[in-house]
Amino acid sequence: MRVAVTGASGFIGRHVLAELSHHDVELVAVTRDPARLRNLGESVRVLEMDIATPTPDSYERLGKPDTLIHLAWDGLPNYKSLHHFETELPKQYQFLKAMVESGLPSLLVTGTCFEYGMQSGALSATMPTEPTNPYGYAKDALRQQLEYLKTALPFNLTWGRLFYMYGEGQPNTSLYPKLKEAILRGDKTFNMSGGEQLRDYLPVEEVAQQIVQLAMAQGDIGAVNICSGKPISVRRLVEQWLLENNWKIEMNLGHYSYPDYEPMAFWGGSTIGENKQNTIRL
Repeated sequence: MRVAVTGASGFIGRHVLAELSHHDVELVAVTRDPARLRNLGESVRVLEMDIATPTPDSYERLGKPDTLIHLAWDGLPNYKSLHHFETELPKQYQFLKAMVESGLPSLLVTGTCFEYGMQSGALSATMPTEPTNPYGYAKDALRQQLEYLKTALPFNLTWGRLFYMYGEGQPNTSLYPKLKEAILRGDKTFNMSGGEQLRDYLPVEEVAQQIVQLAMAQGDIGAVNICSGKPISVRRLVEQWLLENNWKIEMNLGHYSYPDYEPMAFWGGSTIGENKQNTIRL
């Protein structure tokens, strides 16, 4: 099987490449900066490409993959930026449409839990989407555009909604690397929110496993949640990290206010097998 991965040099992309290395695939890693992937083995072909400026032979340059894992998306973590639907959405759709028109048979695109908007509790993939920030809106709009495209150009589509994750290589704007940096600096306290919000977290290695599992199936699966299905408070999660790593630091709870673009309690639902739309849990 031939597999191409866009956004391959990003946080999730690197872990997806690592997971794919355990499978018998011909792998193409797509990036705008090949230097970031120079340590990959010879079994991976690194392709320099900007999806904002595809060429008529882009699908051929990708090696005519059987499956495309599409992780690329610019403008994060500024979820409120209009860039997501003014700039990112049209270029994403045009690139993916060009791939399908050229013969791509199977596509996996990562979405986001922000597509659900301010809905609380266990979020099933069969629930109506109600995005309330530009990022969630743009992702949901791309999914709908691709669903309409399928009526004209048949292809298999899996839409994997990502929840929260942590691990090595994560951007330093996220909770886990911020905590680790504070530990390495020898800080006595770690500033955070009240920590009572409930979220759905997975190690990034497990996220990569689920993405690869879905992509290798080459099915017309539709929307799925890539998640644990288990809520955990942010405070409890930080306590867990401290215990697992034998880190010593005091949590300064309540230093930051809670984000206004997400509800206090939500996580991936546990329903499996509802029509084509599922929650996948390993």
